Amino acid sequence: MRQRSGEFMQSAMDSWGDIVYRVALSQTCSHQDAQDVAQDVFLRLLTSPVEFEDGEHLKAWLLRATINRCRELHRSWWKRRVQGAGDAEAEAFANASALTDSSPTEEAALRAVERHPIWQALRKLPDQLRATVTLHYIEGILCAQIARIMECRPATVRTRLRRARTKLRGSL
Repeated sequence: MRQRSGEFMQSAMDSWGDIVYRVALSQTCSHQDAQDVAQDVFLRLLTSPVEFEDGEHLKAWLLRATINRCRELHRSWWKRRVQGAGDAEAEAFANASALTDSSPTEEAALRAVERHPIWQALRKLPDQLRATVTLHYIEGILCAQIARIMECRPATVRTRLRRARTKLRGSL
C-alpha cells in the first residue's frame, strides 16, 4: 500500500484542513463529529491512489470525500440507534473532555457562531442544500466547481442555492 509523504500531507492539511472541517461541521452540526470526519478524510488521503493534477483537484477530492464521509456517518448504525445527549449535557461533556485541543477562545467563538440565527437556520436545511450553501457562500466556490464536487449539474447547484435561499428567508 502506497502512502503519501509527510510533507504532502502537512501541505494538504495546512491548505485545506480548515475548509474540510467547516464543511464537515456544517453537515454534522457537531464539533466532535466534524473533527472525526476531517481526520478520516485525511487518513483516506494518506493512502489514496489518486494522482492530483493541481491544488484545485486536491481540494475538490477532499471536499467530495468530506461530503461522502458525512453521509456515511449519518447512515451509520451508531447514529441511527443512539440518541444524542441534550445540548446542556453535550456541552458539559465537551467542556470537561480533554479530547479537544482547541483553545478556550476558539470554543467560545464556536459557541457564539452556533447561537447566531443564520447558523441556526442553516442547520435546519437538508444536507444537500446545507452543503451547497456552505460551499458557495461560506467557502466562495463557484457553481461549476460545486457541481463537480457534488457530482451533479451546475443547474442543479443553482436550483439548490435558490431553494436554500427561499428556506433561509422563511426561517429568518
